[in-house]
Amino acid sequence: MPNISRPRLRQAGLHLRVVNAHPGPASTSESIDDYLKAILELGGAEDSQVTTNVLAERLGIRTPSVTGMLKKLALRRPALVLYEKHRGVRLTAAGKRRAWELVRHHRLLELFLHDVLKYSWDEVHDEAERLEHFISERFEDRVAAILGDPELDPHGHPIPQKHQAVVQRAEAPLLQLPARRAAIISSVSDRNAADLRELERLGLVPGVRLTVEPKRSLASVMIRTAKNQAPIRLSSELASRILVIADPAA
Repeated sequence: MPNISRPRLRQAGLHLRVVNAHPGPASTSESIDDYLKAILELGGAEDSQVTTNVLAERLGIRTPSVTGMLKKLALRRPALVLYEKHRGVRLTAAGKRRAWELVRHHRLLELFLHDVLKYSWDEVHDEAERLEHFISERFEDRVAAILGDPELDPHGHPIPQKHQAVVQRAEAPLLQLPARRAAIISSVSDRNAADLRELERLGLVPGVRLTVEPKRSLASVMIRTAKNQAPIRLSSELASRILVIADPAA
């Protein structure tokens, strides 16, 4: 458990009650939750099958161990995944419900930590990652109410409505944006704290308007923002953390 002081929570009008309060006929462990959320993220909006090798790499677990866990999850009642040997895995309806609940927990917690407890946006991911498994529905509802039923987390990711999947947006990677095409940063990856600090230093946060310069290489991309016409050179790795949407004002 992260060391979040109870006085800080009480000042925010919340009393932290850590419980294993997962809905459904059977509870899930932290380990199972991590599998479900990783499959959801890797499968994407298309709900593609996820190979065991890709899943093992994401989780940092040996492939045989991942295969064994997937077989167990497929045999649960209700089953949480559909697993096909040599082809991959995707979530069942029950698995998706739990995975989207975790996403909602995570993004609400990130926003609560950022807006109420004044964590920086590069600190909130790891804290939320630990807490997301354990909060009760009552705590979830209270956090959502205090935050005004928000739509986005600090990194621009949509927060799913309760018991629902997230509404997908027409986002595209910055690296795929054609030159001179105006766009708006819609979200940034929250998985690397150092990248978040660098993006904030450069002023590249959700809501910022930008264009990509014609000259680019495999190693870097040059952009200009509406607020700062001086060009900004980004490594391709850092640029890959940014998703954009078309600028409706363009």
